[in-house]
Amino acid sequence: MRPLADEIRPQTLEEVAGQKHLLGEGALLRRIIESGTSTNLIFYGPSGTGKTTIANIIAKRTEKALYHLNATTASLQDVKDVIADVDTMLAPNGVLLYLDEIQYFNKKQQQSLLEFMENGKITLIASTTENPYFYIYNALLSRSTVFEFKPLSPEETLPAVERALRIEQERSGLPFTWEDSVPATVASFCGGDVRKAINAVELLYRAAKPEKGALHVTREDALQLAQRSAMRYDREGDEHYDLLSALQKSIRGSDPDAAVYYLARLLAAGDLLSPCRRLLVIAAEDVGLAYPQAIVVTKACVDAALQIGLPEARLPLAEAAVLLATAPKSNSAHNAIIAAMADIEAGKVGQIPRHLQNVHADSAGTGKTASYQYPHNYPNHYVKQRYLPESLGDTRYYAYGDNKTEQAAKRYWDGIKKE
Repeated sequence: MRPLADEIRPQTLEEVAGQKHLLGEGALLRRIIESGTSTNLIFYGPSGTGKTTIANIIAKRTEKALYHLNATTASLQDVKDVIADVDTMLAPNGVLLYLDEIQYFNKKQQQSLLEFMENGKITLIASTTENPYFYIYNALLSRSTVFEFKPLSPEETLPAVERALRIEQERSGLPFTWEDSVPATVASFCGGDVRKAINAVELLYRAAKPEKGALHVTREDALQLAQRSAMRYDREGDEHYDLLSALQKSIRGSDPDAAVYYLARLLAAGDLLSPCRRLLVIAAEDVGLAYPQAIVVTKACVDAALQIGLPEARLPLAEAAVLLATAPKSNSAHNAIIAAMADIEAGKVGQIPRHLQNVHADSAGTGKTASYQYPHNYPNHYVKQRYLPESLGDTRYYAYGDNKTEQAAKRYWDGIKKE
């Protein structure tokens, strides 16, 4: 019996679930496919979103022989073996090479494909779950068109789940039924991965216990199977950085609900160190001087989390996330150091004023001491003198934030410096 995933694989564009931005009426990829044009393509997106299915449909439309290689195991010799079939009875109309996980090909292997792409012997469709602009070399990118596939919503996944259940029902030797809520449950917990949803249906059918000569699946069965299947996480991949980015942007946007949600996603995947580091960064970058104690509290929460470990670590980290999300925000210190670093990288590294130099650095120490004015000897512990190099003039890197704490500091120093 064929695997359910093969049995249910769409044969036409109309049967493909989701990806309306690519396959809807008038969408560019749909027009390319319907025109029968042979063009090199790169499909970028998570697993189970239709990349292989679309490659199959394109091969049928163009009447090319489809060869499927996976870059995790394939070698350059495998590519050459495919090329050897060009212009033979095995591939009379040319070859469409579907190269899955192309990011695992090194630069030399990727460049070796260029020769065959240039002479038109193969049409390449490469797929990757990672950002192609990071993992695919420019020469290959410039000869291809990139299309991004997106995870499916539960609503988009539901028809595929229902179809899979019906196929299992038709293939079953015993009457096979399910509770009304099972399709929606499976669709909701597959993380936008249709293949995962279909596999879940297949496992549910196989695990169903015969009762009174029939098979029946409950919502509880579906929940037990899918309890972690919504997790889509790879510590070395895009999802890792997407979650950390979402955590920081949610806190920066002062949304505590979103903050704890993305924190929970990271912790549920067993990642403790990454959110700890990111929360400390957020305390300095996004809360900053609006609430200077935030980094102290966050550091205490992080230390506690690392000491007690998961699962209890979620408690102090949630405290830190909510505190940071609800705290006043200022990126004034962040902007100041970024601006200063930019000037240094641009070569603005003027001479340190003589009176600021180390008095023990050379024989002129006495002269340095004499020219330096010690602020603590003056009223309010302040005296006007030059600190930046002369070549930088009166450059300003720091601007007081519009929060209570920094504005109080501004009023304090404005009053003193005006005197």
